[in-house]
Amino acid sequence: MTDVFKNYLFSTGELSAEEINFSAQFFKPIRLKKGDFFIREGEICRHVGFITSGAVKAYAVNKEGEENITCFKFENEFVTLFQEFVAQEKSRRSIRTIEDSIIYAISYVDYQYLLGQVTAWNTVIKSVIEQEYNQKERYLLNYNNKSAVDKYRHILANEPLLVQRVATQDLASYLGITQRSLTRAKGQIHRPNAL
Repeated sequence: MTDVFKNYLFSTGELSAEEINFSAQFFKPIRLKKGDFFIREGEICRHVGFITSGAVKAYAVNKEGEENITCFKFENEFVTLFQEFVAQEKSRRSIRTIEDSIIYAISYVDYQYLLGQVTAWNTVIKSVIEQEYNQKERYLLNYNNKSAVDKYRHILANEPLLVQRVATQDLASYLGITQRSLTRAKGQIHRPNAL
């Protein structure tokens, strides 16, 4: 387990150094190239991961074969589809890297064992699930029923990391607009007198 992950766990204030060291043995590094799957739609969701470097996107594919991206995760964030992971069901979305990434993953069996051995993990996971819920709420509040310009303006002000690290087509999918609309919105914001 890397120092990045240990530092994150220590920063939660929930786990002792001894509990962090004990937990480390259950998280195995997975090195993924850009475009690799961490979780594939239609397959059983078998892992929870912690991103120590890189980034991922979560998405479902619609009937037309287009990706509908619902979130991005970066360093120092847990990544999985919690509902499917806990129920050990087939994933309704995919999680795929958008950069070369290193993810420390724990299997379902090891996760259950760890929760039984280190009860403080329940609080850590509860916090992660609350963050997931809040992220989804913010997404619904900020990206539904708004113009492309307003959506892009919100991204610039509140999630600039997305502009810096996410491809235009992925950002457009996340915002629920076409790539062309996103390009126009960028033009209006960055060159307001060009109309």
